Amino acid sequence: MPSLFLIFLFLIAVAFLCRVDFVYYILYVGLGIYGWSLIVTPRLLRRVHVSRAYNDHAFLNEPVEVQVQFNNDKWWGVPWVEAHESVPPNLHTGMSLHQAFTLRGRSLHTLQYQIRANRRGYYRLGPLQVQAGDLFGITSKKWELPPDYLTVYPRIIPLVRLTIPSRLPFGTIASRQRLFEDPARPQGIRAYRPGDSQRQIHWKATAHTGSLVVKTYQPAISLETAILLNLNEADYWRQTRTGMIEWGIEVAASLAVHLVEQRQAVGLITNGVDPLRPQPDDAAAQFDENTGRLLTEKKRTGLPMPLPPRRGREHLMKLLELLARVEAGENPSFSQWLPKATLGLSWGATLLIITPQGDLAICNALHRLVRAGFNPVLLVLEPDVQFVQVRERGRQLGFAAYHVQEKQNLALGSQPQPRPQPFSGY
Repeated sequence: MPSLFLIFLFLIAVAFLCRVDFVYYILYVGLGIYGWSLIVTPRLLRRVHVSRAYNDHAFLNEPVEVQVQFNNDKWWGVPWVEAHESVPPNLHTGMSLHQAFTLRGRSLHTLQYQIRANRRGYYRLGPLQVQAGDLFGITSKKWELPPDYLTVYPRIIPLVRLTIPSRLPFGTIASRQRLFEDPARPQGIRAYRPGDSQRQIHWKATAHTGSLVVKTYQPAISLETAILLNLNEADYWRQTRTGMIEWGIEVAASLAVHLVEQRQAVGLITNGVDPLRPQPDDAAAQFDENTGRLLTEKKRTGLPMPLPPRRGREHLMKLLELLARVEAGENPSFSQWLPKATLGLSWGATLLIITPQGDLAICNALHRLVRAGFNPVLLVLEPDVQFVQVRERGRQLGFAAYHVQEKQNLALGSQPQPRPQPFSGY
């Protein structure tokens, strides 16, 4: 800008000294362009609206199309616009958004690039750096489009490929405690009583007997299922900690999807760390520059909010979102945390305990849950040559134990899988 001001002063001096009309013409044109750029261009750039459109939830290895739209609702066009989008390294596919273009009047310009959900996590897209100006570069404006966020769900593995049986005691079981009647278990008929639903009237028997009778069913209670995931770093081996933590999250997500598909109520309780959960003394969320994932404070004491057992796809999405964000942390021992975590669960609920090892402390904690009226099932993640002893100890203490550490077999599926043994834990 100072150099341009000096040029105008030089032209004015030449025009007064030489009295040349052509110099006056250049001076008038230059001052006109300069005034247009200072007055009109900023107003024009204020009417340029930038937005980002994409699917903010994705499954693992799923491609995501991101569209950045520039909308100019003025008749005058913008000579040049430069845009640069920041993409997390874990989502990068080689395509980057760093382009310059001309935005015409009354037009919508769309820039598109693709990312891939290569790893579970909660990522930040952006901010988008935008710079635009006039044709001569006299006036330019820089601004940022605020970042948006992408949730990448963990890997989902079909339950039939796991080394635990798919027919666990989920759902409803027969009971003498009459909480509700199960329509799938007809028992007989009885006389109609005021207040009975018309759907329970047995019309054929009513026509045969000449009086209103209704169907009766066997009483049943509903068994809830809760997944308890151990994400305490101290409980995992240092050499395989990262891989086993991710594997445990994948197992939890696969069990949740299977249960929801079976129309069962499932919940999630974990002692990990949710980076999005607000803390009293937390600063703004920070993201790792190397991966783009949301950073986690390992020493935070705030645990994720437990998700109580519910049915339906909407509840499943909330559960998968938590599994996408949660990270391991330095929290209390899993065996000490387990009794407190199950206080809000209903009597008779099935507890799927996912933990790296089945040591004596965890087995004793599960035995106390059995005595409290729960149905715990132990799922051990890490390799253990003495797992036969863990399984036998569990049988003696009243719960079943399964080993689910064969990750490579689950991914390939080329080798024949052993037939799961019938469930006989209770």
